[in-house]
Amino acid sequence: MKFNEAWLREWVDPPVDSETLAEQLTMAGLEVEALEQIVPTFTGVVVAKIEEIRPHNAQGKALTLCRVDFGQPAPVAVVCGAENAQVGRFYAYAPVGAQLPGGRTITAREVRGVRSEGMLCAPAELGLSEEADELLECSDTSELQPGLALAEFLRLDDQVLDLALTPNRGDCLSIRGLARELAVINGMEVSRPETTRCEVGIEARRRVTLAAPAACPRYAGRIIQGLDIRRPAPSWLRERLRRAGLKSINAVVDISNFVMLELGQPTHAFDNDRLNGDISVRYARAGESIILLDGQEYALSEATGEKISGEADGKPPDEILVIADEKSAVAMAGVMGGLASAVSAATRNIFLESAFFTPRALAAHPRQAALQTDAAYRYERGVDWQLQRAALERVSALILASCGGQAGPVVEACADEHLPAARPIRLEYAEITRLLGKPIAQEEIRSTLQGLGLDITPEKEALLAQSPSHRFDLSIPADLIEEIARIHGYQAIPAVPARAQLGMRQQSEDRVAVADYKRLLAARGYHEAITYSFVDRSRQAQLLDRDDAIALLNPISTDMGVMRQSLWPGLLQTLGYNLKRQQYQLRLFEYGLVFSQDEGGLAQTPMLAGLIYRKSFIKQWDREDSYFDFFDIKADVEALLGLQDNRLIPEYERTEDAALHPGRSAAIMLDKQRVGRLGAAHPAILEDLGLPAAVYLFELEYQKISAKRALKFRKISKFPSIRRDISIVVDEEISAASLVNCVKSCAPALLQNLELFDLYQGEGIDIKQKSLTLALTFQAASSTLRDERIEEIMGRVLGRLRAEFGATLRE
Repeated sequence: MKFNEAWLREWVDPPVDSETLAEQLTMAGLEVEALEQIVPTFTGVVVAKIEEIRPHNAQGKALTLCRVDFGQPAPVAVVCGAENAQVGRFYAYAPVGAQLPGGRTITAREVRGVRSEGMLCAPAELGLSEEADELLECSDTSELQPGLALAEFLRLDDQVLDLALTPNRGDCLSIRGLARELAVINGMEVSRPETTRCEVGIEARRRVTLAAPAACPRYAGRIIQGLDIRRPAPSWLRERLRRAGLKSINAVVDISNFVMLELGQPTHAFDNDRLNGDISVRYARAGESIILLDGQEYALSEATGEKISGEADGKPPDEILVIADEKSAVAMAGVMGGLASAVSAATRNIFLESAFFTPRALAAHPRQAALQTDAAYRYERGVDWQLQRAALERVSALILASCGGQAGPVVEACADEHLPAARPIRLEYAEITRLLGKPIAQEEIRSTLQGLGLDITPEKEALLAQSPSHRFDLSIPADLIEEIARIHGYQAIPAVPARAQLGMRQQSEDRVAVADYKRLLAARGYHEAITYSFVDRSRQAQLLDRDDAIALLNPISTDMGVMRQSLWPGLLQTLGYNLKRQQYQLRLFEYGLVFSQDEGGLAQTPMLAGLIYRKSFIKQWDREDSYFDFFDIKADVEALLGLQDNRLIPEYERTEDAALHPGRSAAIMLDKQRVGRLGAAHPAILEDLGLPAAVYLFELEYQKISAKRALKFRKISKFPSIRRDISIVVDEEISAASLVNCVKSCAPALLQNLELFDLYQGEGIDIKQKSLTLALTFQAASSTLRDERIEEIMGRVLGRLRAEFGATLRE
């Protein structure tokens, strides 16, 4: 939000300089991002009156010769090409010797054979705006005299403050709100401009119906007839708009914008002759559309969603609210008016509205229509719900003063039961001291809260405060303590270390802590990533081969429209971010929740996922580059599962996973239960994401891998072990895991270790078969094993392998 300092000081003028004023606002939580002069420097420019206009004798040029009085004994002749030059009006004039922005010095010169003394200036030539076709007119008051310095007339000795307000401080999106803050900080009173009710000169009116009272509990309007909209708004008003970054359009729109900046209440004017019958505030109907002031047509189709609490007509908040006459919608409520009823140069009669729309009802409107306006920006943050009548009267008075006309009576519709209820908050003095670390005088507490607009009822050791109509963010005692702290001054609050009795947490012995997994991954070279829980719908659907994610009603952006069902989308996005910054050796992991819908409602599942890419070793003199592969990430997963039980060996099953390479992926199994997945990312997905090949991923379900196995004592055997190797030939499609499981089942007590250490396919082996070599290590706890016993076990092993898999010994 931009505003000029002089305007603010008309409301409250603390005895501090500009820099201190900006610092006060910033320390009160209203950050001043910039403090700048309103215009580039120029000197010598004055206000001048045109006394006579004659045609220039040049052919083919729309030039005139103006006789200009600028306060000197004799008028001067100035050649001018602007169309808005009129006799008797006052304009900005740069006499000979004046210096314009950029260092340009004005001299007398001949224009097509006629001598021109100085220059009548357009706003662009003075750095006041981009308008270059029309002269800067200054005819606002009968007291204006030729020769008055333009800088004095326009009060250019001023600065513009640019504020960055947090979303909860919608009450400070106006001069009125900022003045209230400065007055409390400096212990002053606010000088409010007088707002008088307009004299009613006509009886014309339109009836107003609230068909959606929970979304719009108050709506006021009036008709004003006989306007001359061709007359501009006062130049002082247009100048204040310019300093706030708003462009002048016409008197009605300019005055509406001015009052919005002044009081914080948006208003809107319709061409009354283009309206049909009474006005209603309702939700859009099926198939309804509207062409707004930007010239674009917007669909106002019905939507579905959570209903507004207390909404009598049962409409959801993401359905678009409109202002309508008896024929069609004429405005998107709180956002923008319709083109068909827009005020134009031909308008003579207007219908002026001032309404309160609840923040929740309007929050989704601008994003649904991809629109953001100053009015919507204020409504979705909360507008003072007691301000509508006063703002309407203020706008009406300024319009009548600028454009003439007569005002009709104010027609106001109000659903009191749907207006925000005052929220009483009980605040104990002891709690203030506890949270701030220092006692604050009770009188200071009461005066601060009263200055901010709260109604205070003192109690013995506390006070009862009622939040004002302009504050939607005050609901609990901590909110009031925050207000006291920022007005008292954060710098005046001592830094006191927090004191609390801390107990040592019990460490569970039956579950592996998340921190243990993180430490292990960090030790193996991983970096932790923390990504958004919101992801792009299409990207996630491509990774999971399904599209049943939970959609957000009000997403931050289109690529964050659904809740994540896997941690992989965020990790792949993080990989891409790092690659663009030339980080080519990456191990990333993340622990977080994934979201799904089940019979019980929203399910939140904690997951642990990781990603590796590129080189495991950098090229050096004794070795070439070494790249990560499937077995690298498999080793990391087995290290994680080893925290559960270091003797635990997971099993792997082939799986069809849309996100993974068909030949380099597996489901991770523990005790016949699937606990996760791992493998190489699918090449098609990497290509679509613009990522290189050789990206490997894993994902584990925390609850299924974190339960520790019970520890059991086992005496170390003092008897020797015996190793036997066997090479068997089986069909190619038979997995090594199934063979290993079969062998383990034949001698579970004596078999101490089993290793697969060779795989062979080639000469001497059928092309559809493979040879696997297993090493079996046997050991007894109470005696030395004899060859006969080992041969018996080996015979049983070979018999089972032959019976179940058709295995044969390799010769």
